[in-house]
Amino acid sequence: MKVGDWVVHPRYPEWGSGLVIEERNSSVQGGSSYVKVAFRDGQIRIFDNNFKNATCCYHAGLRRR
Repeated sequence: MKVGDWVVHPRYPEWGSGLVIEERNSSVQGGSSYVKVAFRDGQIRIFDNNFKNATCCYHAGLRRR
């Protein structure tokens, strides 16, 4: 995911769609990588953005719209 992507989480339709508003990637190998998403329900949620990690936003169900 990257800034500007619109996303949805099929397990939480009540959140509505969300816009990725921030992306962070560590320059240190194994460091944190995350995206911050502003959803239509007014909440900002943060998700792991490291595809190799089992807790990655993709593996958790977050999808581009």
